[in-house]
Amino acid sequence: MQIVKQTLDSFTIGYPLERIAPLEQFLFLDIETTGFTAKSSSLYLIGTAFYAEGSWQIRQWFCENPIEEAALLSDFFAFAAPFTHLIHFNGNNFDLPYLLQKCAQHKLPHNFDDFDGIDLYKRISPYKAFLHIPNCKQKTLETLLGIQRKDLYHGGELIEVYQNYVQTPSEEARALLLLHNRDDMRGMLQILPLLAFYDLFNGEIRAKKVQSNRYVDYNGQDRQEVLMKLALPTPLPMAVSDLSNGCYFSGEKSEGILKVPLYEEEMKYYYSNYKDYYYLPAEDIALHKSVSSFVDKAHRVQATAATCYTRKYGLFLPQWDVMTEPFFKRDYKSKELFFELTDDRKTDRELFSRYAQYLLGKMAKTY
Repeated sequence: MQIVKQTLDSFTIGYPLERIAPLEQFLFLDIETTGFTAKSSSLYLIGTAFYAEGSWQIRQWFCENPIEEAALLSDFFAFAAPFTHLIHFNGNNFDLPYLLQKCAQHKLPHNFDDFDGIDLYKRISPYKAFLHIPNCKQKTLETLLGIQRKDLYHGGELIEVYQNYVQTPSEEARALLLLHNRDDMRGMLQILPLLAFYDLFNGEIRAKKVQSNRYVDYNGQDRQEVLMKLALPTPLPMAVSDLSNGCYFSGEKSEGILKVPLYEEEMKYYYSNYKDYYYLPAEDIALHKSVSSFVDKAHRVQATAATCYTRKYGLFLPQWDVMTEPFFKRDYKSKELFFELTDDRKTDRELFSRYAQYLLGKMAKTY
């Protein structure tokens, strides 16, 4: 077994990991194997990246021969013990289960129970369509950020290289195997800024400024919108924009703009306890029986769920489920919900901050 070390001089990660824990507590992990199933394949390399002595470093454990697996595992877990946070790319589905199965094979007691885990794939992949990428492979994310690799192989192509190396060791083959894993580790550090999109949809957004605008659409119709200028929780590594559910978002670095359609019209508020109401057809409203019982019986009927409403003319913003009450609808069967933009709400920055977070969450889920 060989242990290879490298220091990444003048290397920065571009994401504030220290908001989660001190940098020295993070361990990045990636493994190389000759197959997907631990029982029928070999573990030949474990790569790690970590921060120590003021710089990022890479340490790799390389098996010269499969018989060294147990020693490799024991040495790796002894090294990993002081760390508290484990970061990997799709490791929940492959790396960690594979290593645990190998430990069981070799009757080693190691596990990952004491680590807090961050799976980069799991955190970034829900926003694949928002980022306009075909898949969420690590190399695709690296390409998205303009990251260049020295390694030109993928893991499957290197299986035969390792198998040949076991039979006939060569420095060239060993260098290829180490380079691929080293570029995986370096790439994992370099795509960390994409976690800003996880923060965008899950963190705290602050509405700095809110204003209403009038404009003329493509059909020559007068329209209104609310424009929110936002402070984003983490600087974005690239400019993005998206149009979904009639809402438009654009973001660059630590600032975002969110435009939402504003409707000035009459809408209906539906009472839930319709059995306690009469509907007055002439006035097209429902009144509680404590009041409407004095109305002539010829001018009232028992309200139904569809007629138990009061009408309100005002300014309304969309919501796709009940974020804010009371909620309004255009008609009973409509699935679109709205809340009224009252004078008090126009200056409520906390409300608009929550609303912006709500809208972005809905935009992400439309994909």
